Amino acid sequence: MTSSSRLAATLVGGIAVLLWATLALFTTTAAEIPPFELVALTFAVAFLLFLGKWIIARAQGGAPVLSHLRQPPRAWLLGVAGLFGYHALYFTAFAHAPAVEASLIAYLWPLLLVLFSALLPGEHLRWWHVAGGIAGFAGAVLLVLQKAGGGPGFDGAHALGYLAALGCAFTWSGYSLLSRRLGNVPSDAVGGFCGATAILGLLTHLALEPTVWPGPVAWLAVLALGLGPVGIAFFVWDYGVKRGDIQVLGALAYTSPLISTLLLVLFGRAQASAMLALACLLIVGGAFLAAKDIVRRRAA
Repeated sequence: MTSSSRLAATLVGGIAVLLWATLALFTTTAAEIPPFELVALTFAVAFLLFLGKWIIARAQGGAPVLSHLRQPPRAWLLGVAGLFGYHALYFTAFAHAPAVEASLIAYLWPLLLVLFSALLPGEHLRWWHVAGGIAGFAGAVLLVLQKAGGGPGFDGAHALGYLAALGCAFTWSGYSLLSRRLGNVPSDAVGGFCGATAILGLLTHLALEPTVWPGPVAWLAVLALGLGPVGIAFFVWDYGVKRGDIQVLGALAYTSPLISTLLLVLFGRAQASAMLALACLLIVGGAFLAAKDIVRRRAA
């Protein structure tokens, strides 16, 4: 692969970062919907988006529609576990913790992506990786130690949400790194993973949750989630991590929590505070510190 095609793939993957910045805002807009029902609805929209893409491509002489579903078992296992696991945890986090805190803790995944990628063959864990990790962790600690009014103190009522958000970070960083090892699996396979995730979400919802019929605004949020941060984002991210520079993508992803938090504050879903600003600076600053060798290498 040439350097220009690698750069193009990295930029394509970067589109997902912008789309994911809207995930928290749309999720809070659809807050009336139980977590697993929301998983089922949004991934059903994403699957229909992929299905439409496959049908159009087939009409233009492309591969048969069902061929996109014929993937190795390990690809199905990773894809469905990554997508279903992350979003089940993400929507659970938002159902049990304040939006900004849940969002920022979940956005520790870019930091973990850089830390874990430094352990891959040919890479090394340096002091700045460790320092960045400590800074990011400190930011997360500040978030979970502040009460709703902004004062210090652990709010046990949000413990489940905080744990679910932390699970998001580990799930998505692990999924992204392992996807790199399945470079032969086409990105269109993500559509099949979305369909399977929708089915799992529906079954889990029917077993554990009451069904809620959303209002018009929540339906628009479901549609926006399915098309953007759940649909298109996963396709371009998969393409980027398999063909682009995964560490640069991790560095680009650090802008997402800033944009996400700004959107939440601008739309009245959260209140700005000094504690929130400090936590955000620690998480994002720690992530940039962990990636400083990447930035320096690119500058050179």
